[in-house]
Amino acid sequence: MTDTTGAHDAFPSAHALLKKYGLHAKKSFGQNFLISERVFRAIVDATVVTEEDWIVEIGAGLGTLTARLAQRVPDGKVIALERDPDMVTVLRGELGHNDIVHVEAIDALRYDLRMAARWHGDEPITVCGNLPYHIASPLIFRVIDARASVRRAVVMIQKEMADRIVAEPGGKEYGALGVMVRTYVDVKTVAKVGAGSFVPAPKIDSTVIVMTPLPGNQPRVPIADEAHYSVVVHAAFGQRRKTLRNALKAKFEAARVEAALTATGIDGVRRGETLSIAEFAALAAAIPTSALEA
Repeated sequence: MTDTTGAHDAFPSAHALLKKYGLHAKKSFGQNFLISERVFRAIVDATVVTEEDWIVEIGAGLGTLTARLAQRVPDGKVIALERDPDMVTVLRGELGHNDIVHVEAIDALRYDLRMAARWHGDEPITVCGNLPYHIASPLIFRVIDARASVRRAVVMIQKEMADRIVAEPGGKEYGALGVMVRTYVDVKTVAKVGAGSFVPAPKIDSTVIVMTPLPGNQPRVPIADEAHYSVVVHAAFGQRRKTLRNALKAKFEAARVEAALTATGIDGVRRGETLSIAEFAALAAAIPTSALEA
């Protein structure tokens, strides 16, 4: 059931904007426009903490969320990122007069979040947006890489991806994505979003999550070499039906794998999906970077 109850008259609907500008959603851009006021409120409430917040919105589209964010930060800034020229035209036509909104015609994967924080006087910014599924993962890791400049990130992603990010060890959803994300941020679910909350309705449901960098922007456990840690984590999940020992041996020298399992006290017959973040960090520390198979 589509939730449009309580829609604010000050904000034009996605339907009205598409009609006004003679546009339609483009599959090539993964466009599905949010129309649920319940979800708009949930996203804005999770994003805005003070009236002075600076927010970088990824994929601003028609500006329906942008306008609601701008209303809540009268002394702040909303930097609206959008790569579709038609959507940029709508954003500038509808919000170009608003001093709080700054429209950037750019692919979010090329935008420098650290630069936005410098523009904000070296104060952290908040990231917000409905992430297209095919680039959601790299966008999330761009946020994580820039976490020293990011206070929090409130993003809507495919439900399946959200389930994998919040999964605990031992479940079928638990994998490299969740381990790598939660090594660096806390994750909380804000809202479940049905397909009927969009126009056009996608074939999948979505979830809004909040990612908050850990204190000091440090990883959850000490990691000497973050790139090597990532290789170890992905190797452990690379062949899910294999034991941890065999999965690691597909990537690293067998003798080094055996030595690392012995040193950490981790049973090699376990599966990668049973390991905690601390255990992955211990393995990464015990397997030398030089142990990669040629």
